[in-house]
Amino acid sequence: MTRIEPLEPAVIKDPELNALIERCKALGVPDEIFPRILARVPSYAKALLDAMVMSHAEGNVDHRLKEIVRIQLTRRSGDPYFGTLRSARAREAGLDEVTIKAGCDDYERSKLFTEKEKWALRYADQLYMNPASVDAEFYAGMKRHYTEAQIMELGAFIALHYGMQVFMRTLAKP
Repeated sequence: MTRIEPLEPAVIKDPELNALIERCKALGVPDEIFPRILARVPSYAKALLDAMVMSHAEGNVDHRLKEIVRIQLTRRSGDPYFGTLRSARAREAGLDEVTIKAGCDDYERSKLFTEKEKWALRYADQLYMNPASVDAEFYAGMKRHYTEAQIMELGAFIALHYGMQVFMRTLAKP
């Protein structure tokens, strides 16, 4: 499965880390595989997993939208592991594969998204495909739909999740 195999659950003795792994499992993103790989360094694992869970499941940006952004990023990074995971919370809130596909494909023309949502999808898309386009004018456009705090939430979410996806991709066996 991966170049560095996940630790067996019985080997992970840190109760705080085990609680985070259970939370990840319940949320569905990440599932328990990635946390069990990171568990070799419990302090790092706890910090990263806490940041990933907080950035994805908490905050003031719609969780379903963040889930679409996350999956869009998996396709950019080419990571099959994170690309197959789906947030249980987003599914429960009505997010379906049709909407996910639209958000990963031609979201600009899709009638499934508001202009506000398109700005978030564009932000994720451009941050990695054309970062020079994320300039003062781009942020001015974002500010018509999002507060500065929400823009920071999205930006940090995008950077963290894309980075973890690229990292996981390097661990996958061909």
